[in-house]
Amino acid sequence: MTSKEIREAYLSFFKSKSHQIVPSAPVVVKNDPTLMFTNAGMNQFKEYFLGEAQAKYTRVADTQRCLRVSGKHNDLEEVGIDTYHHTLFEMLGNWSFGDYFKKEAISWAWELLTDVYQLDKDRLYVTIFEGDEKEGLGRDDEAFDFWKALIPEDRILLGNKKDNFWEMGETGPCGPCSEIHFDMRNDAERQQERGQDLVNADHPQVIEIWNLVFMQFNRLKNGSLEPLPARHIDTGMGFERLVRAIQGKTSNYDTDVFQPIIQYIAERSAIQYGADEKTDIAMRVLSDHIRAVSFAIADGQLPSNNKAGYVIRRILRRAVRYAYTFLGFKAPFLNELVPLLAKQFEGVFDELIQQQGFVQKVVLEEEVSFLRTLTTGIQRFENYAVDHTAVDGDFAFELFDTFGFPIDLTDLLAREKGLHVDMDGFQKALQQQKDRSRAATTIDTGDWVSVQEDEESMFVGYDTLEATTQVLKYRKVTAKGKDQYQLVLSVTPFYPEGGGQVGDTGILLSESNDKVIIQDTKKENGLIVHLVNELPSVLEGDFKATVDKDKRVDTESNHSATHLLHAALKEVLGDHVNQKGSLVNADLLRFDVSHFAKITAEEIKQVEDIVNAKIRRNIPLREERMVPFQEALDAGVTALFGEKYGDYVRVITFENGFSKELCGGTHVPATGQIGFFKITSESAVAAGVRRIEAITGTHAYAVIREQFELVSKMRELLNNPKDFVSAMGKVIEENSGLRKEIENSIRERSLALKKELEAKFETIGTVNFLAVQVDLPNADAVKTLAYALKGQMENLFLVLGADFDGKPNLTVAISDELAKERGWNAGNIVKDLAKDIQGGGGGQPFFATAGGKLSSGLATAIARAKDFVK
Repeated sequence: MTSKEIREAYLSFFKSKSHQIVPSAPVVVKNDPTLMFTNAGMNQFKEYFLGEAQAKYTRVADTQRCLRVSGKHNDLEEVGIDTYHHTLFEMLGNWSFGDYFKKEAISWAWELLTDVYQLDKDRLYVTIFEGDEKEGLGRDDEAFDFWKALIPEDRILLGNKKDNFWEMGETGPCGPCSEIHFDMRNDAERQQERGQDLVNADHPQVIEIWNLVFMQFNRLKNGSLEPLPARHIDTGMGFERLVRAIQGKTSNYDTDVFQPIIQYIAERSAIQYGADEKTDIAMRVLSDHIRAVSFAIADGQLPSNNKAGYVIRRILRRAVRYAYTFLGFKAPFLNELVPLLAKQFEGVFDELIQQQGFVQKVVLEEEVSFLRTLTTGIQRFENYAVDHTAVDGDFAFELFDTFGFPIDLTDLLAREKGLHVDMDGFQKALQQQKDRSRAATTIDTGDWVSVQEDEESMFVGYDTLEATTQVLKYRKVTAKGKDQYQLVLSVTPFYPEGGGQVGDTGILLSESNDKVIIQDTKKENGLIVHLVNELPSVLEGDFKATVDKDKRVDTESNHSATHLLHAALKEVLGDHVNQKGSLVNADLLRFDVSHFAKITAEEIKQVEDIVNAKIRRNIPLREERMVPFQEALDAGVTALFGEKYGDYVRVITFENGFSKELCGGTHVPATGQIGFFKITSESAVAAGVRRIEAITGTHAYAVIREQFELVSKMRELLNNPKDFVSAMGKVIEENSGLRKEIENSIRERSLALKKELEAKFETIGTVNFLAVQVDLPNADAVKTLAYALKGQMENLFLVLGADFDGKPNLTVAISDELAKERGWNAGNIVKDLAKDIQGGGGGQPFFATAGGKLSSGLATAIARAKDFVK
């Protein structure tokens, strides 16, 4: 079977078992502060397991693209080295939300593997949870009984808590699991050693392919377990490993999932895959990493220097390093793999083929940039190696962190120079960085405390800014040493941060007038949470929830303006323009779009004219809620890449045929409320992405008034000329001319002073010495004088003091011959003399300067200068 047929067979099988087949969630996670990337198939269903939302379907199956390169699941350094670790991989999964449980999950897994995929039953092993006395949990006999009806008991193995008790995190839903392993060794090897002894022993040919998790418990903050209200099934099967097992390969990279790309790399590098271990690893790294980078970019995460963007940039640079070092690619190459990958996933994950050009351009620009950095880093190493007999751990880490050098590349360069790398020092520096990063992102979350019977929270913020509500539950959250509380309300008018729009703030007022400030509103795993610094003194009873109206009005004006801006950009620049990120708050809007050239001043003017024309027309908002997703797409609605939409969506329209987008944010009732729109800046934010910042309403008016007042004052200063621009140009031209005259005058004054000083030199041995204070207006004039004398006098030792409006300055000039022959250093000398003027400085051996605070110390410094010559 081909990989495509294997994937289709999985989905068809579970569809026949009454499962709803759902699309993959984006690989970039939103609305979950605990994750950067989707790292498991269950991530998009987390809110169902947490009991924070009701699942629409009780049976679901999908193939989910996952990324494991950060946090607990970090396989990056293993990728390419072995045959089965990946950054991006597909996870096939089937779920039951309070529906079927162990019996069906086990029997269907066996049926699919042995009947549909025809895997050899004698090569399959399963594990079950052996129990844990400390937890008060016994052996999973229920799973054991179901398995023994399908497989011999000697192939049902007991696993400990580490391998066979799955937990979402330190707290939350968890339960025993049953893993399915497959033995891919040849018959001779299988006869020599039992497969049972190699399960979970990191044998490269005896691997886990499927994990069936039986969600039964909830882990509380104190470590105890409580039964969940409903039991769930959560399974995950590594697609690449499954394909390897079915196709009978010894490596995931030998399957048709990776071979088309690997063979292309081999052809372009003129190196045969399988000929050398180092080049094989490099090809595996490239074929894997291009998947992670491409899908992350397609899902909205651009490479950058922080957080998730830094992770993607690091993966991309690791691939470029391997291509450069081991495959001989000195020019950008990785981007060439994007079209192959997009074609491979067409019909599976169409996000990539729909954005193929954009993704390829971003990868290309990142390659160009990093190849420059790589060259600089190599030169840095060469310079370092000249003066060192070993490579310090901190320097090796600097190469890793700043220039993207893997430690093996630094070691390779060092060995070529006969140098040793301090690996322990490198690992220590690396661990310190990880500890700092972990400390900066650690969030300590307590258990939810119920105030009243839990029910689903209702959001009413589209229709009102006030509501009568009750507190359903709360919990304490500690981040960066600061304690806060999260409240869940039965009814809330507060919009939670999302879609680029900031969360609402406001107040919560109890019946006894106990006021609590809502600092922010966020959405976590489908649950709207309100952040407060302190809890209400009484949590029971009714509260009045009131949104900060001024902030909301300004924010929704900016949000609606982004929709008008998006449509106007498409009209002016072309349909290739797509939103790549946004920030909408009460002060401004920031809008990132895909475009590969600077947006010109004329284009910005056109965009502003279009948006302001729509504002003046006071176009009413047309809001449609609960529109079937596919129906909205068929109607031409703009949907954003990297967003996960449900079966029903909200459509925001400002003038049919102009702006029609899927959006969950808040908006003006009509465009006239926006008042006025003004773009304040346009810049590059990443390869192929331009950033526009703009203001609306009162903020725009304030800026325009400020600019008008500024121009009026300047007009007055110029005696109100008719042609203001021409008059200003004339002033600038005259000022430039006067500046040149002053500079020429100072230069002439310096040269005249030169003749006067030549007569004052004193001969000390063979040295022509002069130390004197001069009356010159700036450091450039002193430098001109010093260089003029240095060019005129042999064996010169010159010290010039000057006072620039109360700021003392010292200049030391020494002829090149004296600096070399006697080892004199102007930089060291000026540092010593600068002590008298309470300052410091430095420079080169033949010329140096210093500044200070104490002008009265100039005479002392000049007097001491002769001591250095004597």
